[in-house]
Amino acid sequence: MRRLLAKLRVSALPLVTVLAVVAAVLAPVPEGHARHNASSVRARVLFVDDSGLEMHGLMKYGSQVLEVEILQGDRKGERFLSTNLVRAQMELDKFFEAGDIITVALPDNAEPGAMLVARDHWRLGWIAAGFGAFALLLVAFGGRVGANALASFAFACVVIWRFVVPLALRGVNATLVAFSATAILTAAIMFLVGGLTRKALAAFCGAMLGVVAALLLAHFFGEALKINGATLPFAQTLVYSGFADLDLADVFVAATILAGSGAMMDLSMDISAGVREVARHSPGIGFRALFLSGLRIGRATVGTMTTTLLLAYSGGYLTLLMVFYAQGTPLADCLSSPIVAAEVAKTLVGSLAIVLVAPFTAIVSAYLFSHRADSCGPDRARTEI
Repeated sequence: MRRLLAKLRVSALPLVTVLAVVAAVLAPVPEGHARHNASSVRARVLFVDDSGLEMHGLMKYGSQVLEVEILQGDRKGERFLSTNLVRAQMELDKFFEAGDIITVALPDNAEPGAMLVARDHWRLGWIAAGFGAFALLLVAFGGRVGANALASFAFACVVIWRFVVPLALRGVNATLVAFSATAILTAAIMFLVGGLTRKALAAFCGAMLGVVAALLLAHFFGEALKINGATLPFAQTLVYSGFADLDLADVFVAATILAGSGAMMDLSMDISAGVREVARHSPGIGFRALFLSGLRIGRATVGTMTTTLLLAYSGGYLTLLMVFYAQGTPLADCLSSPIVAAEVAKTLVGSLAIVLVAPFTAIVSAYLFSHRADSCGPDRARTEI
């Protein structure tokens, strides 16, 4: 087994074929959304009539009437009236002004003068610019590894949108879907970034052992803290959109696994790469010494990783904490709130899983890199950088 692993190289197989094969498997998966007889197109707001808006306390309620000019497609240049409903919901309402570029629902057979529905501001331009800058910087800094990381990033988006979301909506066990997607993504990311090497294999094994631990912990804390999954954003909207049979508790477990898997990948790759460097500079080092080195590397990073999770999750519900604090709610009552308890469960699951990933990865790395005959010397190491 070790002799086979010792022969692995970055160039042993075209890594892009891994993505191609999995993408071919995902291609037939339905997207799961309804077919509409209208397309979403860009339009420019020419005029806004706010006479239909009223103040209800601190919120505006009513509608705006817009005159818009279509900016794309066969109807480019045509003008229509459009409505923007305002429901006094700050998180959902949008307000338009003359000159804004927006998206409108344009029916396939819309007649001149038809009333269109304004959907939202058009944001794809800035989003594309941001991703473009990210891609350029990543490739400029990381070179080949950066390009592989960019490919894995795009692949993760495809897997979540074409695999996790539609299958979960169809009623397939969300935990199983999330676990399968995490396994696919972990393999693609580790072997794209680390190459077909023992370093990537050790990182993959350590991360997946952590994901299994996270799955078990998420089920335990979900039941122990009586979390029904309805605390997830827009869960009630989803149920009333024709998906009343969804098991929201199961979806909560799936979301917890996905949320913590990235941190587990980071830590496992850090430890695996560290152990690999130790083995590279000390070819005769044994299993025990490599394992202890892996543990020391893990201890140096686990503390910051768990704090990172805490800050990430708490930042997501900062306004809720502010409400509790403003109302003088005791901390014990705050933690007992179902929404806060759900985030606490995510933090605990992620933190415990990360702590477990460190020894898991250290053990696997020490096994793969121990023994002088199978250790990578300086020349071979260059292919794994």
